[in-house]
Amino acid sequence: MQADADMRKKAENALGKRADYGEDFNLDEYGAGTTDVRYEQKLTDLTEEDKKTLLNVGFTPGEENRSGSLIMVDNTITHTSLHDNDAVELMSLRDAIKVHSWVKDYIWKLVKPDADKYTAMSYLQDANGYFIRAPAGKKSKMPVQTCLLIGSKQVSQTVHNIIIVEEGAELEVITGCSTKHGVEKGLHLGISEMYVKKGATLNFTMIHNWADQIGVRPRTVVHLEEGAKYISNYVTLKPVRSIQSYPTVILDGKGAFTRLNTIAVAHPGSELDLGSRVIFNAEDTSAEMISRTITTGGISIARGEMIGNANGAKGHLECHGLVLSDKGTQRAIPILEANVQNIELSHEAAVGRIAREQIEYLMARGLTEEDAIGMIVRGFLDVGIQGIPDELRADIDETIAKIGENAI
Repeated sequence: MQADADMRKKAENALGKRADYGEDFNLDEYGAGTTDVRYEQKLTDLTEEDKKTLLNVGFTPGEENRSGSLIMVDNTITHTSLHDNDAVELMSLRDAIKVHSWVKDYIWKLVKPDADKYTAMSYLQDANGYFIRAPAGKKSKMPVQTCLLIGSKQVSQTVHNIIIVEEGAELEVITGCSTKHGVEKGLHLGISEMYVKKGATLNFTMIHNWADQIGVRPRTVVHLEEGAKYISNYVTLKPVRSIQSYPTVILDGKGAFTRLNTIAVAHPGSELDLGSRVIFNAEDTSAEMISRTITTGGISIARGEMIGNANGAKGHLECHGLVLSDKGTQRAIPILEANVQNIELSHEAAVGRIAREQIEYLMARGLTEEDAIGMIVRGFLDVGIQGIPDELRADIDETIAKIGENAI
């Protein structure tokens, strides 16, 4: 078709187009990774090392309290399993296209292939990924879990995910992104297009735990219809070379609502350019954006943008950042845009150090300085994320304890 040919040409031209901000990676330096990855029929057969990697991004290999599981290593799907066939559909995107001809109507409709060089690469490589669908009126009792792993050195992992929550349905997804042991350098390009239909709810938690020389470039757009809800939790607490992420939520139906939570730590050598955009296109829509970021020596940029195009829309943006090192940089960039008269958009932004009075108050009650800082940091980062395994919570506590040690 001519339209496909035209889009391909645009994508080819976009390969030389860098993103508006963030480190510009040379795509020619990264390969496709191994193609002979073993397909795992049983997650219990994974090595103990791989199981630990999965647990540290919220993925439970035992599949307890999970309705389905999918793993992708480099650019190959290596496991799929489903335990709630009635309420959830889970498979690779390529398999979904074979099963449902209509899936093509949802692909590359929210994210444009020629948006930048990273979307263009994913389009031209016909990237695979996961397809998750909640049928109309169905409410899964347990979350779906997915994990995107880089398993080879110097690999470019291109991923394309589609999530569809049909009218009146409810779905929870926990997705983790990480690297296998021994892999230090690589590039992750993740395209995600999510559709939340009338009266439906999607809870989406993404946990990043990359190696310290990984570049991460996710591109996400979420579309909400009338009365739909989208709750997003994003967590990245470990060292990583560069993450540049700016998901967009489009509130296209009356009464649609979204809440976006971000918690992140920028370690020395890391550059985190994180944020979200909400576009209010329908009446009585609402949004909350909460960002909690810490720098212990890296660069942390917290962006937040709200664009109000409809009457009765209400939105609040909150960006708080802690600076725990003189070598770190903390930047907050809130943007509010009102294009109609009857609208309420507000923001609260603050960056700085931990108040000495808070530390001394806790020390006066018997805590060491290290424990006092750890308690303050833990409370600062707590945005009420539910459903993650105990092993991940322990890993988060360990990270916070080290932050407390290094902040003294």
